[in-house]
Amino acid sequence: MGYETIGAMFKGQVARYGDRLLMKWREGETWKELTWNQFYDNARKLGLALITMGIDPSDRVAIFSANSPRWQMVDVGALSIGAADVPLYATITAKQAEYIIKDSGSKVIFVGTADHLARVLEVRDNLPELGKIVTMDDTTSDHPDVITFGDVLGLGEKNANPDQFDERLENVGPEDLSSIVYTSGTTGDPKGVMLPHRCFMSNVSTVSKVVHIDDTDNVLSFLPLSHVLERMSGYYGSIYNGCTIAHAGSIDTLVDDIAAIKPEWMVSVPRLYEKIHAGVLANVEAEPALKQKIFNWAAGVGGRVSKLKMNHRPIPVWLGLEYKVADKLVFSKIYEKMGGRLRFFVSGGAPLAREIAEFFHAMGILILEGYGLTETSPVVTCNTPENYRFGSVGLVIPGDEVEIAGDGEILVKGPNVMKGYYNMPEATAEALAGGWFHTGDIGHFDDDGFLYITDRKKDLIVTAGGKNVAPQNVENALKLDRYIEMAAVIGDRRKFVSALIVPSYPDLEAWAKENGVDTSDRAKMLADPKVNSFMKERIDVALADFDRHERVTRFTLLPEEMTEEGGLLTPTLKIKRKEVQKQYGDTIEAMYD
Repeated sequence: MGYETIGAMFKGQVARYGDRLLMKWREGETWKELTWNQFYDNARKLGLALITMGIDPSDRVAIFSANSPRWQMVDVGALSIGAADVPLYATITAKQAEYIIKDSGSKVIFVGTADHLARVLEVRDNLPELGKIVTMDDTTSDHPDVITFGDVLGLGEKNANPDQFDERLENVGPEDLSSIVYTSGTTGDPKGVMLPHRCFMSNVSTVSKVVHIDDTDNVLSFLPLSHVLERMSGYYGSIYNGCTIAHAGSIDTLVDDIAAIKPEWMVSVPRLYEKIHAGVLANVEAEPALKQKIFNWAAGVGGRVSKLKMNHRPIPVWLGLEYKVADKLVFSKIYEKMGGRLRFFVSGGAPLAREIAEFFHAMGILILEGYGLTETSPVVTCNTPENYRFGSVGLVIPGDEVEIAGDGEILVKGPNVMKGYYNMPEATAEALAGGWFHTGDIGHFDDDGFLYITDRKKDLIVTAGGKNVAPQNVENALKLDRYIEMAAVIGDRRKFVSALIVPSYPDLEAWAKENGVDTSDRAKMLADPKVNSFMKERIDVALADFDRHERVTRFTLLPEEMTEEGGLLTPTLKIKRKEVQKQYGDTIEAMYD
């Protein structure tokens, strides 16, 4: 399929699949459905309405909403008429939204809920270029700029010249801007990444060549569509391959949604896999000794089979028989909870601990980890069902070039690389110096061409003694322990490495009760010497294989999780290190007194 633009891809696939099911989404206890034709009819009306509202080619249309079919309808409608859309994470504040809307020069914004509307109206007077505010849930308002989604569809239906939609679509080219995607801002203000149609389309077509997808597949969409990984893989990749997309209700309903949809594949960040891993281990530890022994035996068998499969070596008959028994007793039960049809998971957005990938594969569930950034649309490398190495982020995708600079930084060149940062010529020149995109990530290749990421260049800790520490590696090792939910490693220009630890409270409180520690007051529990001694032992065991300078010398147990709402995590659940340093400054300094 030689599609060059997103609008052309949708139009072609609608002609092909017509009345087949395209999309499902949860409303309460029921699942609603849309066919390809029904979806595209609404997207077309939205495109015509935007034309009526004065949106010209290259104008920007913002989307401030959680995932929904209407989010995707706006996307298709806007991109088909030559406009570019600007996705905003649904969780950002009014001031953050103001920055993105103003910087992008968005002329219309679609808002998901009454709460999103309130945030936009709070800063409305500071946005002179913004025209209409469209409520996607049809919330009404006395404000003259507010119009409902239903009224906008009606506006498109009344358009006197419906041929304008196809005329505009035919004039959109691969170098035209499709989206300005603002980075999540782990190190400062977000930058607007300019992605023309060729970025997404090259990435979709190339990845589809190395990871086989069937047009009968059901895909569970979970990550925010504002995140470029979900947008390219779970959304555009599904359209390109003719899949049915099901929107997960929320993180709270995710396990039930997986069971209901029975996806063949889905995309997520490592946090989901870490939680499933921790849940399985917690359930096993609650079982009688015999069942624990059976599980550990099965995991050992699965691990041996996993290594043979990864290295394309035959499985001995005796081991194959053992694996069948292990599958019947243990693995099949876990697989059924994943819907029973899963071919693979996709992991991206942050590093996945090798031990997590190995654990799942031993159970017969393959997690394909890839690597990329918003600026690369996003995929640069990926593991595939035929070629994978746990701990690596896979092989370079066809059409891309990757080099490792003298300081270890990963450099990328290819058709999926951005045009630049919007309104930031100096930052663009720096990022694209020498014709290569400078990722800011440190990595290396093995002898077979698999890429391994060490850490973010800006995150790399250099201790007062001049030793380098990759904090994400340490944090991932800590999070493998069932008693540790989250960790933030500190130590740049310090004498030693320390950490802020969020315990897994259900597990820690159960241990505390068994060991005579009062759990009625969390602060007192965390201050108890028994608890701190126990957690110190867990930390030391988790980091036993690390060099001495990488190990955590001191730590502080935090009484609650670091959250996106609290400003400490990005929407893809990566730690905002500067914010952690700011919010916990006194706590951090106390560890170094």
